Amino acid sequence: MTAKTTLYCAGKSLTLDKPKVMGVLNITPDSFFAGSRHQDDWLRAAEQMMLDGADILDIGGESTRPDAAGSPTPEEELKRVLPVVEALSSRFDTIISVDTSSALVMKEVVAAGAGMINDVRALHREGALEAAAATDVPVVLMHSLIDQPAPDFVPYYDDVVAEVSEYLSRCVKRCVNAGIARERLVIDPGFGGGMFGKTPAYDLSMLKHFSRFRELGLPVLAGMSRKSFIGAVIDKTPDHRLAGSLAVATLAACAGANIIRVHDVAQTRDVVQMVSAVRQAV
Repeated sequence: MTAKTTLYCAGKSLTLDKPKVMGVLNITPDSFFAGSRHQDDWLRAAEQMMLDGADILDIGGESTRPDAAGSPTPEEELKRVLPVVEALSSRFDTIISVDTSSALVMKEVVAAGAGMINDVRALHREGALEAAAATDVPVVLMHSLIDQPAPDFVPYYDDVVAEVSEYLSRCVKRCVNAGIARERLVIDPGFGGGMFGKTPAYDLSMLKHFSRFRELGLPVLAGMSRKSFIGAVIDKTPDHRLAGSLAVATLAACAGANIIRVHDVAQTRDVVQMVSAVRQAV
């Protein structure tokens, strides 16, 4: 992948010449970080993220936290996110991404102006692959266990980076075979526990060797903001993990992350600007 890779997002271009910031806007009652829940104040929150410099807004209608109260139906999820996508895409120029695994939601939100699909299940739910192929927007493929494991599940990898990379490589081939152009694909190693299938030790190993994910030749997204592996290191709850989140964002940006998905847009924007400035220094 060259430094000038460009994603074409429903009439808007995203050139990945430096790390881009994706702001998290959850239209859910139960996302793990309370500060990201915006069922009632999503317009104000979206406007603030854009003022803070978000390159992308990622709208989510389903919580993937390990103790979430169960997945909403596609219809329930659509009812949460569609009005948000319609309002934001009609008023603002910022690229709108939707965090969904539902074929129904994918079709409807892209028709309403969304410029990116972000699927934590890498298009493995019924109809999702075909729905994504029928659009012309970029798709983020994340490594996960597809669905929530049993509470006592403990993941195991001989080499987490190699095995996650192989999974993502298979997902990319599956998408290309279904008619999705490789140039539309972004990969995400999937930091976190629960259905994301990592312990803190595996998350730390993936971050340490993050540059290896770039060997697939595709843009790489890093979603680590306020996650449990940060808490495991600094012994703080999600509300108090900002400094830790900025530290891992810095490491990911230095290792070549193209998109960094975060709750704290303004602070992360400062991080990527500094990383970019150092890279450009003589």
